[in-house]
Amino acid sequence: MPFEQLKEKHAVVWGTGPYERISATIADLQDELVERLEPGPGVRWLDSATGTGEVAKRAARDGADVTGMDLAPALIETARREAEEEGLDIEFDVGDAEAMPYEDASFDVISSACGVMFAPDHAAIAAELERVCRPGGRVGLACWTPDSTLADMFRAMAPFQPAPPPPGAGSPFDWGREDHVSELLGDAFDLELTRHESILVEESAESAWELFSTCYGPTKTLADSLEAERREELRRAFVGVHEPFEADGGLRMPRTYLLTLGRRR
Repeated sequence: MPFEQLKEKHAVVWGTGPYERISATIADLQDELVERLEPGPGVRWLDSATGTGEVAKRAARDGADVTGMDLAPALIETARREAEEEGLDIEFDVGDAEAMPYEDASFDVISSACGVMFAPDHAAIAAELERVCRPGGRVGLACWTPDSTLADMFRAMAPFQPAPPPPGAGSPFDWGREDHVSELLGDAFDLELTRHESILVEESAESAWELFSTCYGPTKTLADSLEAERREELRRAFVGVHEPFEADGGLRMPRTYLLTLGRRR
């Protein structure tokens, strides 16, 4: 499947469920990312692969001039509606993080919370981050690491996938590797790379399955595509990844991410 076909599929898959419920589970990660990027009045801010706009809304509440962009039209519709309900003035666009519809040096800050990491062409992402960020501007990316429990969840799902990704597509979790990020962005940005944890809090491993299988596009799409017996096998594999983190009547699952902060040279 060529990259363009894969992205067409992604544009649908990520919008199949109420992703805002998933986004709420990484509020701690979003808070850390926005705080470190220091939004304020007059700051031209782009949140790339914005999803339902949680980072964009945080930055706008602090006075930044915010644009949010995502490949999935359904997510952008939700982001627009929620921003309007809150009275936030945010420009939300449907667009491709590998070919952004913005002029060179358009933004002071570019952020992405577990978003651009899922685009297949990592070099194209890096080139666009470099292009649309002004000299002296900042980039901030929060991306799951290859050794995170979130990556374990994807590994549990992998045997049930109908086909592997196309040749040349980078693993999303490579964006959680310091050497990979340095290779992609180190020529254009002065980088600060640190590891953090985001905690998934749920009632149980079973409730985590119910959440992700109904709200998280990749898991929901996969589960919905399977016959009953295979879906049950997927459920058991998913729950098995989460069960070790059940204790005291609840689930608290640490998920490691790499926080990349860069200043444009």
